[in-house]
Amino acid sequence: MNRRKLSATLAVSLGAALALAATQAHAQGRQAQEKCYGVSLKGLNDCAAGAGTTCAGTSTVDYQGNAWKLVPAGTCATIQTPKGAGSLTEKI
Repeated sequence: MNRRKLSATLAVSLGAALALAATQAHAQGRQAQEKCYGVSLKGLNDCAAGAGTTCAGTSTVDYQGNAWKLVPAGTCATIQTPKGAGSLTEKI
């Protein structure tokens, strides 16, 4: 095989590998997620932090029961905090 064909073959192979890696990373970024209440730290919630707050980053205490964080689907109830497990519904 001459150098020109070898270089072209390597370039195509590298391009295909990079495209595959980018596709896999993109697919992982879109994995199903769910709202998990009571697991975020103060000021790090994704949204819905109850009365007196507006949205993301407005929780006032760690593990606030009415503030949620997006987590991979199916993992919320397995997240343990000092105040108990995460919840799919608001903790009051």
